[in-house]
Amino acid sequence: MLSINIDGTTFTADLHEDRAPESVAAVREFLPLESEIMHVRWSGIATWIDIDEISLPEIPRENHTVYPSRGELLLYPGYRNEQEILLPCGPTCFKSPAGELAGNHFATVTASAEALREIERATLRDGVHDVRISEVDR
Repeated sequence: MLSINIDGTTFTADLHEDRAPESVAAVREFLPLESEIMHVRWSGIATWIDIDEISLPEIPRENHTVYPSRGELLLYPGYRNEQEILLPCGPTCFKSPAGELAGNHFATVTASAEALREIERATLRDGVHDVRISEVDR
């Protein structure tokens, strides 16, 4: 399970080791992650974390989607754009100036629709926020 702390508010996310094993393994390698979460520019009601500075192994497409549901964390290992983690907070079509992107759905955040929407609103209104992601026991 992941713990995701955004400016003092903590969420949990269930890892999908069965559906995205290589993505989960890659994420585990760079945890804990301390970074910034910001509003997306192209994808709709979502936020993202730039992980382009992290050296990721070759990761295949697994459990990938262009249209993630609210709370479905995607790992995008940089096939056509920079590496990132996408956190959809509402209707989302994952894309960039390069067009639609398919990210690997590796975990799902357990939070209410309103709590996720507030993250998106805060990043849209105030800009970047601090984020820390770590793995925790159930």
